[in-house]
Amino acid sequence: MPMNSVNTNVGAMVALQNLNATNADLMTTQARINTGKKVASVKDNGAIWAIAQNQRATSNSLNSVKDSLQRAQSTVDVAISAGESVSDLLLTMKEKALAASDTTLDTNSRTALNDDFKSLRDQISKAVTNADFNGANMVKSSGTTIQALANADGTSVITVAAQAIDLGSTALAGLTSGSSIGTQSLASSMITNLNSAITNVSSALSKLGTGSKSLASHLTFVGKLQDTLDAGVGNLVDADLAKESARLQALQTKQQLGIQALSIANQSSSILLGLFR
Repeated sequence: MPMNSVNTNVGAMVALQNLNATNADLMTTQARINTGKKVASVKDNGAIWAIAQNQRATSNSLNSVKDSLQRAQSTVDVAISAGESVSDLLLTMKEKALAASDTTLDTNSRTALNDDFKSLRDQISKAVTNADFNGANMVKSSGTTIQALANADGTSVITVAAQAIDLGSTALAGLTSGSSIGTQSLASSMITNLNSAITNVSSALSKLGTGSKSLASHLTFVGKLQDTLDAGVGNLVDADLAKESARLQALQTKQQLGIQALSIANQSSSILLGLFR
């Protein structure tokens, strides 16, 4: 049988302990609702917080990977645009050279064709020279080979080799800054050179196109990987707000009951006064 005492109120002590526990749970639930996270800091769950932080680091690192891939893709695309322009110019130059190979052509016509040819020839140099992106040019002699980051550790890269297609390069070996079709013999020999140049430029463009496609494909993969990592972090640390809302309602009710129980327990000592009347 419990002892009746004004010094020690066991019932009030128990009621206060329960009320404090309820208040602590209520604070935790309110914090989860406010932050949207069940693990908002290392104090909530050290192991889960550490795992989530590592995954966040990987996900953030992938932003740099995406930036690198996008820069590389833009550089390659600029090179492809220049290469396509060069290819079109070569086709037109072949047309001029073929026309100039006609032995019955008069001098004025041959001169006009040669002027057009030289103008097209010079445009090749301009197209190649202006194919810069972020200081990189992949289609000039000694052009820049692109290496884009492929993973979050920086241990893997995607390489797209430079393809020189300017005048005097291996791809355009028969074309120099002084090439012309001023005579029938020059025009005839130029047709062979142009055929070879058209084939070589097409091959170079094919390689650049394959590189661009590889970069685009890996960029898509990295985006999906980053989304998966972010979802995984969310699964670890995010709170189920529907459950927390229901828990909040229950704890608020429990808190009110705890306050009522403590009030009743505190009145027990005053009941003892009736014994002395």
